Amino acid sequence: MSIDPFYAYSHLLDRTARKVKHYAQRQFNAQDFGITVDQWLVLKNLKEQQHLNQTELAELLGKDHPTLTRIIDLLCKKELVERRVNPSDRRSFTVHLTSLGKERVLEWSPKMGEIRMKAWENLSEKDYTDFKRILNTIYTNLDTNT
Repeated sequence: MSIDPFYAYSHLLDRTARKVKHYAQRQFNAQDFGITVDQWLVLKNLKEQQHLNQTELAELLGKDHPTLTRIIDLLCKKELVERRVNPSDRRSFTVHLTSLGKERVLEWSPKMGEIRMKAWENLSEKDYTDFKRILNTIYTNLDTNT
């Protein structure tokens, strides 16, 4: 198989990911959410998986520790999350949604879904299924464990 037709795939992936993130951030700003896309991802993941420590959260989000620490610091200042001493390891913290954080996630989730669906206008379920399969295959092909 010739590689020429596939040469630009990484550029297309990166360009599209940036476009999706910029679109979402513009919508967040227009609707006065007061958070960034990266902050939303932290909140959403804490809603889905409670009692994560910062290392687990960093791995889940693909963020380095200093970046995640800054995001969590900002969310703490906004009183959306809090750090708690990890009962099984007092040297580390787990991150939790506050009551306000839980309220905001419930309030914002439907709006986030609408924002995310904008990218799928004019595309079918089959397009989504094929897209997901292709991305998962690329991810698996590049797995560092093999």
